[in-house]
Amino acid sequence: MGKVKRIPRATYEAELRRLQAQLVEMQEWVRETGARVVVLFEGRDAAGKGSAIKRITQYLSPRTVRVVALPTPTQRETTQWYFQRYVAHLPAAGEMVLFDRSWYNRAGVERVMGFCTDAEYERFLRQAPRFEQMLVEDGIVLCKLWFSVSREEQHRRFVARASDPMRQWKLSPMDTESITRWDDYSRAKDRMFASTDVFWARWVTIESEDKRASRLGAIRYLLDTVPWEPIEHPAVVIPDLPDDADAIDRPDRAGYLYVRNHARQGSGVPGTAG
Repeated sequence: MGKVKRIPRATYEAELRRLQAQLVEMQEWVRETGARVVVLFEGRDAAGKGSAIKRITQYLSPRTVRVVALPTPTQRETTQWYFQRYVAHLPAAGEMVLFDRSWYNRAGVERVMGFCTDAEYERFLRQAPRFEQMLVEDGIVLCKLWFSVSREEQHRRFVARASDPMRQWKLSPMDTESITRWDDYSRAKDRMFASTDVFWARWVTIESEDKRASRLGAIRYLLDTVPWEPIEHPAVVIPDLPDDADAIDRPDRAGYLYVRNHARQGSGVPGTAG
């Protein structure tokens, strides 16, 4: 496969900023109306889920928009109903939750790596559509995003991560195992879609050979799916500083401990903040 022609950076950054501004407006609609939104981010390893989530949440309030990335279940959680630990993270009114991997772990990595039994896997495929139907019937806006990437591009990204000390943490034994189990993951994904791509909770595929394009596509789809509209807010008026702003006596700050001012390569110079 040849090198992917990416969206020019200037074009990408301009469009990203425009869409992120709309995400802020959508967030306000969610908060003001008490809406509940759930977005599932699934897909191949190294397909760009994390970077898409990062751009989506970059300017949003963590009080309204939460990212949920659950660790391996505890021994106690393995004895619960499978969906139980995910239910605890569903949104209340005025919240949006982004699942960085979700209950579909059972249909993917757990199935391929043998972390669940055949009976548990089949039960999940039967229950997932019913579980999601209950969420939708209760008024939750549910978006299911599948990030797709080619075998060659996935391998290239793994190699790049392995040589970058700032991103090596993203690689795990599960990630490297996915290289040799590509076909197993393909079969698992096809079966998952066949069982859970239902009309009340459709899967939407995002091609991510070009990460810039995939991020823009994910944001655009989210904006188009959530039935938001701009919320009118009164203009914020910033008051003038009072005339006696510095009238009170303050302690001598010479004895305070300050962080080194690296920009000035000094030993730490007191600033003007209080």
